[in-house]
Amino acid sequence: MRQPFSRRELLRRTGMGFGSLALGALLSGHNELDAAVATGPFTPRQPHFPPKAKRVIHLFMNGGPSQVDTFDPKPSLAKYAGKELPFKFQTERRTGSAFPSPFQFAQHGQSGTAVSEIFPEIAGCIDDICVVRSMCTDIPNHEPSLMMMNCGDVRQARPSFGSWLTYGLGSENQNLPGFVVLCPKGMPTEGAHNWRSAFLPGAYQGTHIDTQEKDIDKLIAHIRNPTASLDEQRRQLSLLSTLNARYQTERQEDSLLESRVQSFELAYRMQMEAAEVFDLSKEPESVRKMYGDELQGRQMLIARRLLEKGVRFVQVWHGAGQPWDNHTEIAKEHRKLAGECDKPIAALLKDLKQRGMLDDTLVIWGGEFGRTPTVELAEAGANTGAVNGRDHNPHGFSMWLAGGGVKAGYVHGATDEFGFAAAENKVHVHDLHATLLHLLGFDHERFTYRYAGRDFRLTDVEGHVVKELLA
Repeated sequence: MRQPFSRRELLRRTGMGFGSLALGALLSGHNELDAAVATGPFTPRQPHFPPKAKRVIHLFMNGGPSQVDTFDPKPSLAKYAGKELPFKFQTERRTGSAFPSPFQFAQHGQSGTAVSEIFPEIAGCIDDICVVRSMCTDIPNHEPSLMMMNCGDVRQARPSFGSWLTYGLGSENQNLPGFVVLCPKGMPTEGAHNWRSAFLPGAYQGTHIDTQEKDIDKLIAHIRNPTASLDEQRRQLSLLSTLNARYQTERQEDSLLESRVQSFELAYRMQMEAAEVFDLSKEPESVRKMYGDELQGRQMLIARRLLEKGVRFVQVWHGAGQPWDNHTEIAKEHRKLAGECDKPIAALLKDLKQRGMLDDTLVIWGGEFGRTPTVELAEAGANTGAVNGRDHNPHGFSMWLAGGGVKAGYVHGATDEFGFAAAENKVHVHDLHATLLHLLGFDHERFTYRYAGRDFRLTDVEGHVVKELLA
């Protein structure tokens, strides 16, 4: 009987397959994390190497705080008050002369770090804080800059930092979401895109809580089922799970169905624990007094209780609009905004430290960009005619970190003499994300998710770990 083809022809036709076999062996470990996730989306998992931090709280000052009015003093601005700065630079809107800060700065703590007078309580914690004065991002608009800070990309739909982290580490509490967003008075610009899971499984999307509400039934809509007991709900969910399983056997890899199943299950489990964790009356009066009974105080205390209960990532927003976006009246508005959150943030840092939680909790403070050291002109159309505010500035701004393996009492980098652009030890948002992931035990280049034929990561194809920020 004649052979269909010779050995030489066989090798010629199938030789490329050997390369595929080799590639398959190289990629065999690629889905190890996915295999672990299959045991349950919030099952606790180990990162690439031992982490310094195991949970995160991101204090988001929405709108862009001014670096030269908060944590980056620039006395040279006073010398040029009312005059043009000695160099040209591009801003989103037309700006004019140098605008000195209306606030006084003073050195605090053993570190001697200079802090604006509008943050007296945070200044008292400065020896536990690492200030980064050389941050920069790409675009001077809120929408893309919010996406960059939260999701690592200014244009495309990408998972948020909180979603990446809960995907990588799971959660320490199966009865609460792994990623909780405390944002009062509605949604910020770009809404839920700020805490989206994008192409990651839907279970890792942030759960939004409107913290302006005090009543638990308003704080978390439909937290209780008024008609069915927990046992009855369990039987209903079991039936639903059986039906969903039949459906999924015919439609493998249906991520939308899996997300829906997980949402039902989590909603059921939350009834047992959510009401208790959001009930601040269970805290001692002395603790409630330390945080304060205003909105920001309640938010910070809820955040600490969530972290204590094992939630992996909590993002706390200061306002749903852009409250720090002070194109006018910066002296009045920045003082007011700082007054709302200064005491609660300091209380949070002290409380975490007293409870021994600060060592493995990573605290992040900042907005999406900074502001210009020059005054925004009224004819630019972004203000009401008052020449007393600042425009957006992506070229240089300040953020700070605390706890979780961060070098305390340290100031990293610097902007130029006037505070416009990062000049020394520049830290891009990609670098910040790489550093945060490193503190959480992840090599940001290896921490990927395959989607549409490509391995995606939080830092895209950029970013490096800023080792000077590590303790």
